Amino acid sequence: MTEQTCGTLFVTGTPIGNLSDFSPRAIEALESADFIAAEDTRVTLKLLNHFDIKTPMVSYHEHNRNQKGPELLARILNGEDCALVTDAGMPAISDPGQDLVDLCLEHGVPVHAVPGPTAFATALALSGMDSRRFTFEGFLEVDKKKRRAQLEFLKTQPCTLILYEAPHKLSATLKDLLETLGDRKLCICREITKVHEEVLRMNLSEAVEAYPKNDLKGELVLILEGASREEKVFTLEDAVAMAQDLIASGVSKNDAAKETAKTTGLKKGDIYRELF
Repeated sequence: MTEQTCGTLFVTGTPIGNLSDFSPRAIEALESADFIAAEDTRVTLKLLNHFDIKTPMVSYHEHNRNQKGPELLARILNGEDCALVTDAGMPAISDPGQDLVDLCLEHGVPVHAVPGPTAFATALALSGMDSRRFTFEGFLEVDKKKRRAQLEFLKTQPCTLILYEAPHKLSATLKDLLETLGDRKLCICREITKVHEEVLRMNLSEAVEAYPKNDLKGELVLILEGASREEKVFTLEDAVAMAQDLIASGVSKNDAAKETAKTTGLKKGDIYRELF
């Protein structure tokens, strides 16, 4: 009895809009796989029908990954090849496919990439902004406290910032960005590679004014310039020392924390708690 050889996971990029961007190698990967793990089988079915690909699909997404991951792994370990796809672009980039890749690697399954378009890299190229150093955050946190903490951290980063956003959340996100990061250059890339592709360049304040009611539709990528490299980044220790100097000069503890918070951008409560 021969030892069973495990299959392979093929992380397969699909078009982000224009079906002509689908590579011959990607078509081959989907045709030759034993099954396809798709984020949304209805979306992927349109792609398969267009290229007359008959490979069976399995649904694998955010809400069933904990259950489906081990099932898919078992099939691959039993010798089947799986092509992993997302609705658009490269799987495992701001996508639940990351968990399946990690699970396969943990169990010694060969993982190969079949590269395809990626929305954030394409948008960065279109933006004209600094691409030497950038931070890709995907979608911002939904929870308000986590979102605030995330933005507080990002506001001091000197690298270009890349975000994904859903059109119905755009206006609120633009306001949050302006309030926390301050006014800075922004590029909104909409419907990349599709018929209504747009690349909109403006400042954050202009975008808040221009799109007060989620006025842009379609897939959105936001590119923001990084914080000024010359801008002073204050630590909590810096702020406490500044506040203590104010107290020594006769300012009340409360007012010292308040004034220092304005100067440093840190939270008044955090500074106040550290003061003796």
